[in-house]
Amino acid sequence: MRDTTLTPGPRLLERLTWQELVAHHKLIGDLHLRQLFSDDPQRGEHLTAEGAGLYLDYSKNRVTDETLRLLLQLADDCGLPAHIDAMFSGRNINTSEKRAALHIALRAQVGEHIEVDGVDVVPQVYAVLDQMAAFSESVRSGKWLGYTGRVIRNVINIGIGGSDLGPVMAYDALLQYSRRDMCFRFISNVDGTDFVEATRDLDPEETLFIICSKTFKTQETLTNAYSARAWCLSTIKDERAVQRHFVAVSTNTDGVEKFGIDPANMFVFWDWVGGRYSMDSAIGLSTMIAIGEQNYRAMLSGFHAMDMHFRSAPFAQNLPVLMGLLAIWNNNFLGAETVAVLPYEQYLKRFPAYLQQLAMESNGKHVTLDGDPVGVMTGPIYWGEPGTNGQHSFFQLMHQGTRLVPCDFIGFCQPLNPVGRHHDLLMANLFAQTEALAFGKTQEQIATEGTPPWLAPHRMFEGNRPTNTILAERLTPEVLGQLVALYEHSIFTQGAIWQIDSFDQWGVELGKDLAQRIIPELEDVDAPKLEHDSSTKALILRYRRLRDELTHQQTNEK
Repeated sequence: MRDTTLTPGPRLLERLTWQELVAHHKLIGDLHLRQLFSDDPQRGEHLTAEGAGLYLDYSKNRVTDETLRLLLQLADDCGLPAHIDAMFSGRNINTSEKRAALHIALRAQVGEHIEVDGVDVVPQVYAVLDQMAAFSESVRSGKWLGYTGRVIRNVINIGIGGSDLGPVMAYDALLQYSRRDMCFRFISNVDGTDFVEATRDLDPEETLFIICSKTFKTQETLTNAYSARAWCLSTIKDERAVQRHFVAVSTNTDGVEKFGIDPANMFVFWDWVGGRYSMDSAIGLSTMIAIGEQNYRAMLSGFHAMDMHFRSAPFAQNLPVLMGLLAIWNNNFLGAETVAVLPYEQYLKRFPAYLQQLAMESNGKHVTLDGDPVGVMTGPIYWGEPGTNGQHSFFQLMHQGTRLVPCDFIGFCQPLNPVGRHHDLLMANLFAQTEALAFGKTQEQIATEGTPPWLAPHRMFEGNRPTNTILAERLTPEVLGQLVALYEHSIFTQGAIWQIDSFDQWGVELGKDLAQRIIPELEDVDAPKLEHDSSTKALILRYRRLRDELTHQQTNEK
């Protein structure tokens, strides 16, 4: 039985298991995957795990049975069981903000009881889900009409961060299941180009905006929201139109009402839902409108299945735990600074970008829960592109460059769009790339092919590049939920080992605060003396001068 008692414990570097891993790495750090597979020809069969509909092959990682034993021991020593229990129990594991991190409640099943401050939140979750379902069906069926009586054909989600990345990723991923007679677009950047291009060819009378902002104060989102309001009313010249063309996902009723949105059309979520963990909350309203209630609930079932696997499976067979521990090994012992996520599925083209926020905002931290320096590298950089596109760009560096880049390959056994032999060719490339990264090609092998000696070094592949391969049957709403939850819990596992708060994001605040100070300095040339460093001051002055000169020139040309 797992120990679920939360205790501070010693610092990470002082833990005996960590020190044993350091010593172990010195022994096997240079061991090649060629040797590991030669020593155990069945390695590719037993270094695998399966759960919640996903299959994980982690045999092409530079680990031995002893490495895995020590990593699993480290998870226990760092209190991972207790951290998991604390999250699922609704405790305030977001310590710096004194909040629960309870995104798992968003996909709980009917009848489950999950409490926050003594209140069962599952009925609240289902009340919002039912509200979303009713509204999405009214839009999809044409019952919800614009102010002039026109059917809504365009839905635009306005948000930023988790209020944008989740919905846009899910829309692209589940495009096969989406309404093709409706247009779905997403605005996040405060750059006016984002707004202009999203609305350029649309009719305001047929357009619905979903404003996603928990506080209804986020500067970028509110700037875009008010531009959308002005754009809408420039055609429909009646303020009452706002109530038919705008809805909100927020907790700020006063702000929503002041904007002109009927509070009856506000969809709530809670403080215990972090932005980057919110795609299956009311933030997913655009997703539900696109794919329908049934598919949306199937996605939630996929999330829940992985939640239950993470909570109950032994760590040695637990997919998120294994991936999290291998990430620790690759990052802290092998010195890898990034993780490439490579979905061999075009619909998942935005999945790596989604994971960038999920991983890097969660674990880009420099102090522990107690406020002490972590003492080790945290938060590897997540990046990637869909296969096979990446093979003709950055794979060169991964194969023959001097940096170690662990990779997650994601593939599906059946395509959503069967076209000739395309899918077999796609998957052949996936399997070939993991083999090539692992085993490479020696100069001896190249010599037997008749390659001139001078050319052989250029054609040599070192190999020994670690990869995970994740396989599923096909990309469905349920499988998308499983994949997202897999990475959520893998990232949580890493944070628990590093003893950091994976659920706050103070790092996004400083730049925003300084921007608030600079905005009036840009808009008012008579602003008080600029109190900045010499670089920032010079840039502001140059921007103001060139902006005003160009504006004056354009005015004269007219």
